[in-house]
Amino acid sequence: MESDALFSLGAPAGPRSAPAGSAGVDGFTPVADDSPLPVRMRPANLDELVGQDHLLAPGAPLRQLVSGGAPMSVILWGPPGSGKTTVAHLVAGATDRRFVAMSALSAGVKDVRAVIETARRQRRSGGPQTVLFIDEVHRFSKTQQDSLLAAVEDRTVTLLAATTENPYFSVISPLLSRCVLLTLQPLDDDAVRGLLRRAVADERGLGGALTLATEAEDHLVRLAAGDVRKALTALEAAAASATALGVGRIDLATAEQAVDVAAVRYDRDGDAHYDVVSAFIKSMRGSDVDAAVHWLARMLVAGEDARFIARRLVIFASEDVGMADPAALSVATAAAHAVEYVGLPEAQLNLAQAVIHLATAPKSNSATTAIGAAIADVRAGRGGPVPRGLRDAHYAGARGLGHGTGYRYPHDDQRGVVTQQYVPDDLVGTDYYRPSPHGAERSVATRLPLLRRIVRGLPAPSVRPEAPSVESPVTAQTAPALADGNGRPTTGTGGPGTMQDSGTNAAGEGQQ
Repeated sequence: MESDALFSLGAPAGPRSAPAGSAGVDGFTPVADDSPLPVRMRPANLDELVGQDHLLAPGAPLRQLVSGGAPMSVILWGPPGSGKTTVAHLVAGATDRRFVAMSALSAGVKDVRAVIETARRQRRSGGPQTVLFIDEVHRFSKTQQDSLLAAVEDRTVTLLAATTENPYFSVISPLLSRCVLLTLQPLDDDAVRGLLRRAVADERGLGGALTLATEAEDHLVRLAAGDVRKALTALEAAAASATALGVGRIDLATAEQAVDVAAVRYDRDGDAHYDVVSAFIKSMRGSDVDAAVHWLARMLVAGEDARFIARRLVIFASEDVGMADPAALSVATAAAHAVEYVGLPEAQLNLAQAVIHLATAPKSNSATTAIGAAIADVRAGRGGPVPRGLRDAHYAGARGLGHGTGYRYPHDDQRGVVTQQYVPDDLVGTDYYRPSPHGAERSVATRLPLLRRIVRGLPAPSVRPEAPSVESPVTAQTAPALADGNGRPTTGTGGPGTMQDSGTNAAGEGQQ
């Protein structure tokens, strides 16, 4: 069975070869000349371990674990290919410890208890300490995890467990509390690139028999997405293709053919990055859902940071959808949370759902223009002191200064709104927010003129026979009466109490 890291688990295919000086290794298949490239290139010591600098400081738990300096039980949590099982291999090579490896995919309670019983007998007879490595520990049931508690508690065994799932949800609390949790990070592009170059040159790898073109190297790095095992597997496949063709160089075409994935021309630090992101945003703004999903797929395949995509969706939800669909912001923030909580590749489903929602939602940039206009006025010096009635009147002496004097409590009015000045004197009558007639904002557009009239103490407008008054809410059924033959609203020119000409159609739905 292939494990989640850089070597195999299960019954060996031949005679076992324990690391020099160790008390024994059970469960690891020895490395052979025909072993996969990721297996041959696994680090031989901590100095070759790449990408986990935060765990490699002198005296850090990981160093103590590998050196055998402290018999602590550890849970390694990290994405595939980040080196969890590689750490286990390094522990297996430590001296005077017996090492047993098993996978939660195939082992059961009987197997665990057998290891514990053997470890207990050896400990009583003065034998070596036992390190029990369990790969994919999150796949153990609660009962299986319970079977480890006593042995971990009294250090009959030192547990080393690996998981790709959040242990706070996948590992029972009693077991988690008995272990040190170490979080491994996905490798960055530079780390993956360095390991590819090492594999090309190292005798354990290609031994310099082939060269790797820069474009092909970039493609393999993007394809890996932080998973070094995936990168090395792809390199081995490309090397086999190049050898079969009788060439000494792995170029981009060979790499593409070997892994059956086309290279996406997408530089996360260059023009292609900004061009694709721009097309993505503009496609959603233009309500072309199919184009938006395409650009999303383009970014995901190219290895774009899913958190970056999620942040753009959260911004877009307010910038371009806004009040036309207030739920859009909740959808976008939920997708952003899913990216952090679930991670790729599964989180691509959450991103796709959010993109489809945003692209098909009615659009309004009223929130964007409102805050933009307000900020411009503030920066231009417009404003003034807070009106006396709105000032804080809760501290001693505030009433003597006139704070709160004349303030009217809106809830005392049956309408829930009263005539009162809320802005500084030189901003009286200023309209920042101009709602569109699209989606959910249509009801706001009909209610806002009445609110402004009451708050500002303006007289009721004269009612024209051909149009409803501002005090008569415009519903989806009455909306057509407000549009002329060209589908444009006939309710004024944008002053207080009117709606802007937004190019709505005859059904009042707007250009969605």
